[in-house]
Amino acid sequence: MNDNDIRSAWQSYSQLLNDSLQLNKQNAEDITKLKAKSFLQSMQPIKIFTVAVGILWVLFVFTLLVGSWSYSSLFFKSAALIQGSISAIAIIIYLYQLYLIQQVDINQPVMAAQRIIAQIKTSTIWVTRILFLQLPIWTTFYLTAATFQNGQTGWHIVQIIITGAFTLAALWLFFNIKYENRHTKWFQLIFNGKDWSPLMQAMSVLEQVEEEKV
Repeated sequence: MNDNDIRSAWQSYSQLLNDSLQLNKQNAEDITKLKAKSFLQSMQPIKIFTVAVGILWVLFVFTLLVGSWSYSSLFFKSAALIQGSISAIAIIIYLYQLYLIQQVDINQPVMAAQRIIAQIKTSTIWVTRILFLQLPIWTTFYLTAATFQNGQTGWHIVQIIITGAFTLAALWLFFNIKYENRHTKWFQLIFNGKDWSPLMQAMSVLEQVEEEKV
């Protein structure tokens, strides 16, 4: 075997080795994307359940609102409208997230999957912020004009304190629920379960793929 044969054999072996490494790398990436998709799909049952319950709740609220419109107080009407509208927005966002989960494909580049996960993450944070805005409503829906006319001063003070506290809490949560605060205990208390943890796991495995490419 002359030098040319040796070089040719070495180049063939080197090419075969590179092809094998690329194939293994691609297989590892596909497996990782499958794992990420599996994490995301594990979120579907809770989201579907939430949508189903949410639809029933919105129907109940608006049915109750229409049925009691002629005699219910302005507080109740306002509370029902706001609460029902916020719940409807949440349902739409959850349906959008279910659609996004279905868009994750192992044939896509990792960055495409990461963009989808980022959209789910952002919408999850936003829907939580929006849902917390309804907190004050639960302290006012039962009020009527007669309540203020006949209620004692002490009761009025207590009502104002409670409603004020719930309003401040709602606003604080709305402005502070951010991804940057994910390591805080209160954030983890809110975002802890099948609606968030699988999302973080999917993000983590895809980030590992990107790091290995560097």
